[in-house]
Amino acid sequence: MSSSDRPRFFCTSCGNESLKWEGRCPACGDWNTMAEAPDRDAGGKGSGAPGRSTGGGRQEPRPLRELEAESAERRSTGIGELDVLLGGGLVPGSLVLMGGPPGIGKSTLLLQIAAELQSDGGQVLYVSGEESADQVRMRADRLGKGAADVTFLPSTDADRIVDEAAEMAPDLLCVDSIQTLTASGVDSSAGNVAQVRECAARLQTFAKETDTPTFLVGHVTKGGGLAGPRTLEHAVDVVLQFEGERSVEHRILRASKNRFGSVDELAVFRMTSLGLEPVENPSELFLEDRPRRVSGSAVAVPLHGTRPLLAEVQALTGPSQYSNPQRVATGFPSRRLSMLLTVLERRADLSLAGADVFINVVGGLSLTDPAVDLAVLAALASSELDRPLPADFAFFGEVGLGGETRSVARSDSRLSEVRRSGLTGAAVPEAVADSVDPEGLELRPLKRIHELVAMMREDDG
Repeated sequence: MSSSDRPRFFCTSCGNESLKWEGRCPACGDWNTMAEAPDRDAGGKGSGAPGRSTGGGRQEPRPLRELEAESAERRSTGIGELDVLLGGGLVPGSLVLMGGPPGIGKSTLLLQIAAELQSDGGQVLYVSGEESADQVRMRADRLGKGAADVTFLPSTDADRIVDEAAEMAPDLLCVDSIQTLTASGVDSSAGNVAQVRECAARLQTFAKETDTPTFLVGHVTKGGGLAGPRTLEHAVDVVLQFEGERSVEHRILRASKNRFGSVDELAVFRMTSLGLEPVENPSELFLEDRPRRVSGSAVAVPLHGTRPLLAEVQALTGPSQYSNPQRVATGFPSRRLSMLLTVLERRADLSLAGADVFINVVGGLSLTDPAVDLAVLAALASSELDRPLPADFAFFGEVGLGGETRSVARSDSRLSEVRRSGLTGAAVPEAVADSVDPEGLELRPLKRIHELVAMMREDDG
């Protein structure tokens, strides 16, 4: 048997390729994730439908300076917050993957995008392999805004979708969802790693060769990650993922990958009877129910992509009833919490070794920006000392292992967001206070974290 005739196996978690089936993936270590891939000659050469070009014509190698730099003109989706998330709008030929838990609003947002482009004079082809025409029509009637005028195709055949799109030449192609599609020449059921890879490759080829922006809806696993092979995420240009619970009113959409803009951008939507409405001032949303004169509550100023956002960090400490005190963090890295607790004990003489510690970021946000360190320490010290922090103050700054506070990127933008939200001051690293214009804000410069604890011990808040 020649090497080209041997079966191939792919890991559904990481996309690692192997020439034999293995119980455990040698790359990522996951068990029972190896699935057989289709024959290399099935469906034509490589990925793509039979008879279709996958390279867009033969191109001779040339120096980059001789290539014409084309500036792709972005097209607005009609939803301002989503345009910011995408880096300024839709790029011709881009492939966007949108994932999230069931019922969180993926199909609703996709139909809203289609309706906005349709009402703006564009042509949209909306394909659904999960819902019937009646189901989609009922959602369109509820959304209004021209959603009923969107061209709809109920199909799970990837080849037919490409053929219909090629004939119609739409300005936007929407496919809900990639896990329901099947491609000819692939002998496996829908949702299988081989089917997902092949269908995504054929849609990618169509999008690139025709400059048609394409949205794909993807399912998620129980762990919250995008279902299917990891190569699906590598193939697309943008990955948008809904975070949070469908039981809450607001929805958080985050860009975890973007070839045309910054990653970790965030957009917030509110679910209403008319669909998902963008929240233009997320800081106000996350702070609107913040309690006053209560210990353990601090306002952080994390950076999400290119935009600052205010968030409430809550801390609760108390004597532990167990030999190993609990350390529970929701929306904040648990390892970083352990580090900050040790710094608080060694550098500020405030020990929480025998206390249960709980950290919660309000609103379902997930904060990884090091600038949140100072707000977390302020909330911890406030809870342990039972001293409320100043209600109209924000806290931002990175904290080092020596207990020193360090400046963070885009301090001016963070202070502007503090000012815009109606707060009156901010506790910041000393280096930040020396380099920015407060413009009406009261700045409390902190060089080391023991100054923060001393400030709370002396000030009743």
